[in-house]
Amino acid sequence: MTEVILHIYDVTNSGSDKTNNTIVQINKIFKDGIGLGGIFHSAVQIYGDEEWSFGFCEQGTGVFSCPAAKNPMYTYREPIILGTTNSSIFKVNQILRELSREWPGHSYDLLSKNCNHFCDELCERLGVPKLPGWVNRFAHAGDAAVEIAGTTALKFRQAKTEIVTASKVAYRFLLGVASNSPDSAANSARGTPSRFQGTWFKNLVSPGAKPSSSSDIENLDEDTTPLQRQQDAEAPLRLNSRHDL
Repeated sequence: MTEVILHIYDVTNSGSDKTNNTIVQINKIFKDGIGLGGIFHSAVQIYGDEEWSFGFCEQGTGVFSCPAAKNPMYTYREPIILGTTNSSIFKVNQILRELSREWPGHSYDLLSKNCNHFCDELCERLGVPKLPGWVNRFAHAGDAAVEIAGTTALKFRQAKTEIVTASKVAYRFLLGVASNSPDSAANSARGTPSRFQGTWFKNLVSPGAKPSSSSDIENLDEDTTPLQRQQDAEAPLRLNSRHDL
């Protein structure tokens, strides 16, 4: 049985003193001031004087170690004792070997797979509590924002498709009304009386009406003008732009 220690750093490796100082100030305000969190790097120390963490590299594993509390890339903040583990040193080495294979450096992602996520998983396998919520709160918030933005974009695309489909259906209906006017006797001979068009339109706008199928949409394309088809083709491209969100 041995202690598991979490080491917390301020992320000050931007290469710019101004940016690094800004990050330190953000951490002071959001963590020390109001207790929400900040921009942190974390590493886990267990059995010995080394701490273990995860970072980006183009090839090989992203799992690495360095002397505890002395990572030269960041500014050390504080240690947190997470508890004790019953895992033997042999078991811990086995866990680290497994994680080294499962966490390649190229898979690093600031929001979804960073050093704090790695420490969470290592702690879970060691049987000790995970990191305090404030350590990785900014990444969780950013990840949620990306997910919400993606869902919103999907809903916009779906709504656009339904609007375009409804426009085509309305266009076809208007053509049908025009073809059944008193000035168009030839269309009446084809057996499309105006009362059918009126009933069809009533069903279209009634509550619970179902969207047209994909085959209906393809058939309606034949009735659109070249200008309308061009506008319909360009609309999704504008919608996919992040500026529309």
